[in-house]
Amino acid sequence: MILVKWNRKCLPYLQAALFANTLEDTITEMRILVECNNEMRVTKTMSDMGLLVALKFGISQPEIKDELEVIDYGKIDSNEYKLNKLDNDRKLIINAVTSTYIDLIQTKTFRTLQNTVNTIVNLDNYRTELFDDEAKNKILRRELNKQIRQQHNHIKSVIYDSDATIDALRSEVEDANLNAEIRSRYVDRWQTARTEQHNQTIYDKEALPTAVIEYYKHRADSEQRVHSEVELLVTISINETLEKVDDWMNKYDKDMEKIDLKIQIQKNDYQNMLDKRINLEEKIEKHKTMIKEWIDFKAEREKVRLYRETMTKSAIIVQAWWRGLLVRRQLGPYKVAKKKGGDKKKK
Repeated sequence: MILVKWNRKCLPYLQAALFANTLEDTITEMRILVECNNEMRVTKTMSDMGLLVALKFGISQPEIKDELEVIDYGKIDSNEYKLNKLDNDRKLIINAVTSTYIDLIQTKTFRTLQNTVNTIVNLDNYRTELFDDEAKNKILRRELNKQIRQQHNHIKSVIYDSDATIDALRSEVEDANLNAEIRSRYVDRWQTARTEQHNQTIYDKEALPTAVIEYYKHRADSEQRVHSEVELLVTISINETLEKVDDWMNKYDKDMEKIDLKIQIQKNDYQNMLDKRINLEEKIEKHKTMIKEWIDFKAEREKVRLYRETMTKSAIIVQAWWRGLLVRRQLGPYKVAKKKGGDKKKK
């Protein structure tokens, strides 16, 4: 005899079978719903094409410890993430219902469903903790930014004090340099004064010979300068004259070219006018000849017309006279026919 230990957490067989049958229909309907949505399957396959190709060729994928690591917050509203969320939710429901169905068949319990619910609750709690941590981090970041601004202001004040100290030291250094420069300038001026004094003493002793030498030297320099200036003036005058001659020659050449061009243009215009006048004269002569021929033709035509008209009138008059003569004398077609009886009597 086999003894079976009763577990209080297990369902009765009838209830477990009833729940399992209900879940079986639910699983079938959910799979039909998923399999019938071809557009979603194709879109999901296209979005996961890189992962599917990598899995096909056996490329190892990195382990994902947190689902938030692979999310790009710049594309949080993209259709890819929405499609992945919808697919994961469907898979979660199908897997939970399937696992519960298997658990009901095997152990007659809802342990898998309970674990799934606990997992979802733990995930929600984890996300709530993350949200709280994010709020705390925002507050901490705000405080740190405040401390950074205070530290920045403190550093700015310290830098300002340091700049003031540096300016004061720079002013002292400039004053020291100025005093040193004044002393050096005083010494240089004193040495210059002493040198001028000695030079004046020497000059007083050598003034007369130096004046004579300077006089003749100045005279020679003046003559040389005058000679140079006269030579320069003559050279400038010659160069200006040559430049003027070149300018006039260039101007003459340009003017001659312009005049030749104008003459050639005038010649061409004259030749064109002459050709035009000759053509017009020839045309006028032709017109005169044509007009004369036309007048002669009209006169000949008028003579012919008058002759024809006269002949026609004459022919009409003659024809009328002849017809009248024939009618009056009863000749030709107007002849009177004789009766047959009268002819016999006359015979």
